[in-house]
Amino acid sequence: MLVQQLLEDVQGWYNDSMGKADPRAVDLPLAQTPGPILSILLLYILIVIHGPRMMEQHKPLQIRWLLIGYNFSMVALSFWIFAKTLTAAIRGRFSLICQPVDYTDKPDAVEALYTGWLFFFSKILELADTIFFILRKKNSQVSFLHVYHHTTIVVVTWSGMKFVSGGQSFVYPLLNSLVHVVMYLYYGLSAIGPSMQKYLWWKRYLTIFQLTQFILMLTHAAVNYFVECDFPKLFDKLLFMYAGSIMALFLNFYFRAYIQGKRPVPSVSKTHKDK
Repeated sequence: MLVQQLLEDVQGWYNDSMGKADPRAVDLPLAQTPGPILSILLLYILIVIHGPRMMEQHKPLQIRWLLIGYNFSMVALSFWIFAKTLTAAIRGRFSLICQPVDYTDKPDAVEALYTGWLFFFSKILELADTIFFILRKKNSQVSFLHVYHHTTIVVVTWSGMKFVSGGQSFVYPLLNSLVHVVMYLYYGLSAIGPSMQKYLWWKRYLTIFQLTQFILMLTHAAVNYFVECDFPKLFDKLLFMYAGSIMALFLNFYFRAYIQGKRPVPSVSKTHKDK
């Protein structure tokens, strides 16, 4: 009886949640139910778990030209999302403090929905980052931060597209797509080869740029949560918690890579050497 009641409660919560979704999103690819994206993420996790083991008996794949094409394509896609989001925000005079979602079929509102969907879909494409690491046997790159970020961002952007495309949620694709323009530019240049290494001194500043993004997202979500506005407070709360979790992991990475990793190794004393 307890299990049955739990299942009924979950079903009721699901039906209630889907009832609050943007009705315009129902016909968009992968947007009807969470089933398709959960299936994609399940396949992704299976690749993360079993991929390195399957590659053990094989040499790392040489896919330099694929990486160059992929990374610069992601630069173009990220810039397109950034430009469309910025243009819509300026044209609609969006407020950073309170901007309700326009659920009508006005051209600007529908364009915001399509841009939100494209932002979500770009996160599906970004799962290829992990696959390329595995194929090249760069397994150390497939860290908890990497996998956590790539899986959860799909769910977060799907939810945003499904429920609140447009409105004050425009801040997140605006910031994130701009960061990804710079990030994939770095990856694309790095994929060209050793000749580009002397131009890639700014990796540390890329991480700082990413951290700045999370600070701005946290600030925006916190302010919006306490401002009376016709925008779901639940999303402000969830985005604050999510951005906080990602920022904590990035701070940990930054500390280990650029602070702890740069500390000089203590010299071995003569007395210890004599022993």
